[in-house]
Amino acid sequence: MPDKKIILMLSLVLCFCVGCSVNPITGKPELMLVSESEDLEIGLKYSPEVEKQLGGKINDAVLQAYINNVGQKIAAVCHRPDWEFHYAALEDESVNAFALPGGYVYITKGLLMNLTNEAQLAAVFGHETVHIVARDTANMMSNQIGMNILLSAVTSEETSETVMTVAKLTEKIIALRYSRKDEYEADIGGLDYMVKAGYDPHGMLETMEILEQQQKVKPIEFLTTHPSPENRIGYIREEIQRKYSNISNAKIGKEDFRKNVLNRLY
Repeated sequence: MPDKKIILMLSLVLCFCVGCSVNPITGKPELMLVSESEDLEIGLKYSPEVEKQLGGKINDAVLQAYINNVGQKIAAVCHRPDWEFHYAALEDESVNAFALPGGYVYITKGLLMNLTNEAQLAAVFGHETVHIVARDTANMMSNQIGMNILLSAVTSEETSETVMTVAKLTEKIIALRYSRKDEYEADIGGLDYMVKAGYDPHGMLETMEILEQQQKVKPIEFLTTHPSPENRIGYIREEIQRKYSNISNAKIGKEDFRKNVLNRLY
């Protein structure tokens, strides 16, 4: 088994030669192979195709403004409020939510229709925003697809037979999987964000319970890329009891969510 000192030295050399950044969620240095400018480039390049493949944005200005407003409350209290974040709802009927590097966060119509209040929506956005801020999404893409491939993708299949198209790579992006470590940090960090934004932390717990119930009915898309909520409900409940048990007057927003989302979707 390799000596721990050797492993540590190799890690330090890699960080020095390639690049290290401090994960703002954990406060620990992490090997980072992707630059922030590449984050932005990927987001700009692939967000239109993600929207296209998932049915486009829901054509309702009031609903979209509400969705983005909730998201911007999360963005304002995250570790990188200087970044530009974009939050939108897509027409796809699947139960799903995900993030792209560069500040793009999406929630599907299918997931929206299963939520019941604004705090739950804030929980989804808190979780996904952590993935962007911690740069999990960029690292995941780099590790599972390859940043060079993503950046060199062509926009038309007629352009090249050897370079994958944006459309084909977008399919892979939508299907990427996070590690359990990344998901744990996104849950815990998302709780912090939503509470700082003024929301009831129980919205995170309720969202996981909703996903768990949906999974019992039929497999849902969200859980093909995220660990089972059944395994996460326990530590989320413990975290709420440990840190947020004395919170009062936090926003739940049931009526606001019904008025601006559910009544406009049904």
